[in-house]
Amino acid sequence: MAVRKVTWQKVGRVTEPGRYMFTFGWLTVAAEDLVIWQQFPDASFTLVKMAATDDVDEFHLGAFELPENPPSGGEI
Repeated sequence: MAVRKVTWQKVGRVTEPGRYMFTFGWLTVAAEDLVIWQQFPDASFTLVKMAATDDVDEFHLGAFELPENPPSGGEI
């Protein structure tokens, strides 16, 4: 099974915590996830599958990774 990851750009740079529908299913984004993306916009999160409801997959964000070569000039 492949590990699926998403970036802030892929989820439309959401700005509020909540539950969002995407092509891969429902995604719950927590306030803590947004803090990471605001500090590290290129970070990618692992999608963690939750129980399916109404035959639609449900996910929340798990561990995150920073890009190997972060943009220069920014604070980390």
